[in-house]
Amino acid sequence: MDDLKSLGKSAPYEFSYNPEILETFENRHPGNDYWVKFNCPEFTSLCPITGQPDFAAIYISYIPDIKMVESKSLKLYLFSFRNHGGFHEDCVNIIMKDLIGLMEPRYIEVWGKFTPRGGISIDPYCNYGKPDTRFVEMAEFRMMNHDLYPEKVDNR
Repeated sequence: MDDLKSLGKSAPYEFSYNPEILETFENRHPGNDYWVKFNCPEFTSLCPITGQPDFAAIYISYIPDIKMVESKSLKLYLFSFRNHGGFHEDCVNIIMKDLIGLMEPRYIEVWGKFTPRGGISIDPYCNYGKPDTRFVEMAEFRMMNHDLYPEKVDNR
């Protein structure tokens, strides 16, 4: 873990989208399937049309393989969206694809719960299962069933 650049150090915040901030470390339990979940309730980006800020809780859940994302680098990476102009759907897909490229997880899903603007909220969801594994079937199942019982929304 000595090669981690941001952990335990004061790191400057990037104000433009920057996936190069992301860092990994070795999964110490590669023989186990287990979930890692990040709840990121203070995500912000900008509307690419109006430039107005968008706020969301981003939920990232994954089953690691060999590499895992280091949490402080993830926090700095998510902060780098602060001045990024991207639609909600675009942001969650970019986050997922960047994490796939970084870690090559067995399975990952990213769900954005954006606060309303103009009286409507948008909650994009995307997922991925590693090709040629049982996690492809899992991704298909979760995609078809992820929101059959949506939560009661009374806080936004």
